[in-house]
Amino acid sequence: MIRRRLPFAAAGLALLLSGCSRDMRDLETWVAEVKARKSTQIDPIPQMKPYEAYAYVGENRRDPFAASSGEGRPNAAGELTALRPDLNRSREPLEEFPLDALRLVGVVTFNARTYAMVRAPDSVIHRVTIGDHLGQNYGRINKVSEAEVRLTEIIPDGFGGYLERPAALATTE
Repeated sequence: MIRRRLPFAAAGLALLLSGCSRDMRDLETWVAEVKARKSTQIDPIPQMKPYEAYAYVGENRRDPFAASSGEGRPNAAGELTALRPDLNRSREPLEEFPLDALRLVGVVTFNARTYAMVRAPDSVIHRVTIGDHLGQNYGRINKVSEAEVRLTEIIPDGFGGYLERPAALATTE
């Protein structure tokens, strides 16, 4: 079996060795062409500017690396305010829903108090009045009337503080 493969192996070896000839004229021609090319001017390395240290003088400014508390920020009127939502109070059931998902379905007056009947997205109707909270932006009810429920929301201002924004929940007929 080995004797049958021996002529094929010898022929393959001869074929491989034929590629390793000493004729390198094409390589020498290419090297000569590359050496004959004209060199181009290389731009010098740009000089680095020396580092200038900046001394931060804080005086009466806040530390730029400390988190902003949002307290003592000027509001739209330029007055200092410490407006923040009360995160320690118990959340009310209607605060888990966005305001646009709630529906005012009616108003009831009982014992000289006016209550709004608000339907949540889970189809449960809740009774709310002035001082109650609803919506996901810490909305507090200011006024209940036959046509709408007015409330004030506390929203982030984007700078670490908060703003008050009026909102309303109107009847849908």
